[in-house]
Amino acid sequence: MTLNPKTLALGLIAAYAVAACSPAEPPQHEEVRPVRTIIAGQTSGTVGASYSGEIRARYESQLGFRTGGKIVARLVDVGAHVKRGQVLLRLDPTQEALQVTAASADVDAARSRVAQARVDVKRIEQLLARNFASQAELDQQRLALDQSEAQLRSALARQRLNANQEGFTTLVADRDGVVSTISAEAGQVVAAGQSVVTVAADGEREVAINIPESRVEELRKAKALQVSVWAHPDKAWTGSLRELAPDTDSVTRTYSARISIQHPDETLLRLGMTASVFAPDVDGNRAIRLPLTAIVDRGNSSQVWIVPPKSSRVQARDVQLGSAQKDSVLVTAGLFGGETVVTAGVHMLKAGQRVKVIEAATQAGSDK
Repeated sequence: MTLNPKTLALGLIAAYAVAACSPAEPPQHEEVRPVRTIIAGQTSGTVGASYSGEIRARYESQLGFRTGGKIVARLVDVGAHVKRGQVLLRLDPTQEALQVTAASADVDAARSRVAQARVDVKRIEQLLARNFASQAELDQQRLALDQSEAQLRSALARQRLNANQEGFTTLVADRDGVVSTISAEAGQVVAAGQSVVTVAADGEREVAINIPESRVEELRKAKALQVSVWAHPDKAWTGSLRELAPDTDSVTRTYSARISIQHPDETLLRLGMTASVFAPDVDGNRAIRLPLTAIVDRGNSSQVWIVPPKSSRVQARDVQLGSAQKDSVLVTAGLFGGETVVTAGVHMLKAGQRVKVIEAATQAGSDK
């Protein structure tokens, strides 16, 4: 069938007319996500860790009587400064005095027996010289003399022991310091060895803190520790790790540690003050510190979104994370510093997506 040229022309004209009258397809709109970003900057060490504790004396003596008895006098109060050898408390010495008297009587009796045995030996020796006694009688008398002398030595030792016991009724300070606690009062009966007074020695001061198990190694490697107290926030002291418990506390599951304070000022660092220990530099390596909101957890890996220079399309970057504290984390690998990292809205992004920065970038991880 042959089409009429005129009919074909009319059909084409009609098709063009229909196309011209139909509405144009709207252009596809690309979604632009608003995000917040931050400039990744390098910092020394790990995330600074702060630990709360209290000021303690390097040496604390928990003193108690070496014998039991009733306290008849308390001569110091809590907070009193005492000197070495100063009397703190006294026990009733009546019982110990009676024991000394009894021991002295035993010594006198033993001396009398020794004297009598010596006289008997001398008399037997004279009788033996006249053949009025035998050698066996002399040997027996000399043995009795040895026994009497041994009894005398034993009685003298008991006398000295009881004299020492009488001295144990007085409790004295073993060093210069401050009385921090008194757990007994006059009229109370205490046992031998029971702690009744605690004396905090003058001189060295330190901070007692508790460390979670995840931070133990970091504290051990810390090159510098800073100590501050609430009462004097404008002052800081240098500290060092002196002691770290080998086992955790059964209740808190933390390790107790003691931080020595170098050149402490006893007029400012009073016992019991609340102190903070800050470890600003633990391993000395260069690292990137980012907010936790910038990290995207992919299960086996972690990523951040990077906004390249002169571009508004994000790119994913795999990173390795280090220590975390509060709302920040260290990035130990994957970033070099200076990158623009998205910190908000990371879970709504996809590779190559256009973004709009709604907040000016700030420097992350800069040293203070």
